[in-house]
Amino acid sequence: MSDVPDPTPPTRAERLATLADDLSRRGIDLVRVLWSDLHGVARGKEVATGELPRFADHGLAFCQALMVTDLGGNPLDVPESAGSGWPDADALIDPGTLSVPGYAPGTAYLLAEVTDPADGSAPLRFDPRSLLRGQTDRLAARGLHPVVAPELEFYLLREDPAATHGWRRYLERDTAGYVVGTAYDPDDMLPLLIRECRALGLGVHAGIQEFSGGQYEINQWHGPALDAADRAFLFKYAVKEIAAKRGMRATFMGKPFADRAGSGQHLHVSLTDAAGNNLFADPATADGLAPPAKAFLAGVLEHAPALMAVLNPTVNAFKRLAAPGSLAPVTANWGYDNRLAYARIPPERGPGTRIEIRIGDGAANPYLAVAALLAAGLDGLDRDLTPPAPITGDRGGDGAPLPTTLGAALTALETDKPLTHALGERFTEVFTALKRQELARFERAVTDWEFYEYSWML
Repeated sequence: MSDVPDPTPPTRAERLATLADDLSRRGIDLVRVLWSDLHGVARGKEVATGELPRFADHGLAFCQALMVTDLGGNPLDVPESAGSGWPDADALIDPGTLSVPGYAPGTAYLLAEVTDPADGSAPLRFDPRSLLRGQTDRLAARGLHPVVAPELEFYLLREDPAATHGWRRYLERDTAGYVVGTAYDPDDMLPLLIRECRALGLGVHAGIQEFSGGQYEINQWHGPALDAADRAFLFKYAVKEIAAKRGMRATFMGKPFADRAGSGQHLHVSLTDAAGNNLFADPATADGLAPPAKAFLAGVLEHAPALMAVLNPTVNAFKRLAAPGSLAPVTANWGYDNRLAYARIPPERGPGTRIEIRIGDGAANPYLAVAALLAAGLDGLDRDLTPPAPITGDRGGDGAPLPTTLGAALTALETDKPLTHALGERFTEVFTALKRQELARFERAVTDWEFYEYSWML
């Protein structure tokens, strides 16, 4: 064994300088630095490639109020915004997250985490990526390493002035899913999206046309939880970018059309040890599931009401869950290879043993969704919880009822003290306040349905 000490790892500035030189040689003169707000929307700055090292230590400054602003552009009146004179936050670049989109020549992407300069540049207490990193660190301290695979559904839309809100589905006719080819995809959008997202390194491996016309699902490979959430976050951004370049719109909202299928975000979760062995698998048990799988599952089910606020974070999400005939679950239950369940155990065993959480809305923030699930599962592990009996057949209604409105889900999150503590009290305060502001705006709005229903005869 050599007595020569390991070389000092390069600093962030050195890594970004090397990265900038390499990108410049490749003709890439702009880097788009992206970070997630609480909604999962990609925020960012365009940075000249040669300037990257200048932002290594303190990151890219922006108004912190952006992180507490609803989707209508209204910031919360909290200390992180007007209450402190509209202070800065910093987007600290992660040099290990480089991707280069083929659809944007001369441009590269890097991801960032948000820090608070007023707190010694510590992670902002409600930065989604930092929150997920915190959960993976908690698990790692116990020798556990979460693995996640995302499945995301979305609609492609064409602009049409005659359509409601000016957009119609890319294809109008439903197919019941699993059809591929130009006859069902005249612009070959699905192959384009798969190729472009594979070129970005997002772990995309397959895609289908989903049940309704213009609706698609694209699958990503499993990987470490933070990497999987990074890829899901960037996948959603890339799909919207590619669609926009074709004059289309991609939307991941859960229920864009009342009479068509909703779009979900299914997350497959497992745990490994440091050697990569799947800790959810045990061939000696009757069902092939190890005790950690059952305890993790029980934790998720116990916290299922509170998780609804993070996994279904919009008013619209609950319309997907309420749709007749939907495969979206309405109670906290689980089953073996049962798509009516909140948590499904797919049939693979051994290294492929995992839990599929099926409740998530397509619009959910991937970082927050994974972080909340890991926090709930870890509570189940720490307390050695036992799940209820699995459902069988079409008994999808068995199990504890879940909140049916965003308001009820927010209350469930606020009152779930173990989950609130794990995610951080300030995160919960800000997230629920932001969502209650959104809910209040909705309750004051006059919908198309109301006008159509009441204006003629009343």
